[in-house]
Amino acid sequence: MNFDMHLHSIFSDGELLPSEIARRYAEKGFEAIAITDHADGSNMEFILKHLLRAKGELQGHGIKVLIGIELTHLPPDLIPGFAVKAKKLGAEVVVVHGETIVEPVARGTNSAGVSTPEVDILSHPGLITVEEAELARENGIFLELSARKGHCLANGHVARVAEEVKGELLVNTDSHAPEDIISPENILNVALASGLSDKYSRIITAVNPKRLIVD
Repeated sequence: MNFDMHLHSIFSDGELLPSEIARRYAEKGFEAIAITDHADGSNMEFILKHLLRAKGELQGHGIKVLIGIELTHLPPDLIPGFAVKAKKLGAEVVVVHGETIVEPVARGTNSAGVSTPEVDILSHPGLITVEEAELARENGIFLELSARKGHCLANGHVARVAEEVKGELLVNTDSHAPEDIISPENILNVALASGLSDKYSRIITAVNPKRLIVD
């Protein structure tokens, strides 16, 4: 349960320096996190260059820090190319900002994200379809249950669809500020509140993130 693979720093719209993020998560007992700032063509290279440069410093806090990006509000047909480029630039985790029901995300974003093997996580995918969830499973892409206000409204739907197709889930906070950083215990509670069993909730919060780190 000590993992959070989707959060933001001052390199996009977060409030904290990467070093303070690492310190706060380490203090809460997290084993690993991924800093995945919002990116498009205007800032992706900048974000990855500077976060990768600081990676050793961040891990000095005694926590494993993965460096990634969240491709956000891109036209869907550009997502595959940007995901490939992000990996070439050194991104360890590529997140696609999914079709949350509380933002005007372009239709087709979920489909483009789950069709791209270089993508690791489709975040807060809203009213994802069974067909899209099946594609995510086939391409080894995790679907996210979100702890973030608004994005979490579709967690029950996402959990049900993922279970139906035997897809893979993660729980992430999508944190932007200190008050968004929840305890490892509440990471588990997000999964339980989405309607998943205790056993399955423990798998997606304690086992699935390790698979992402290894990969």
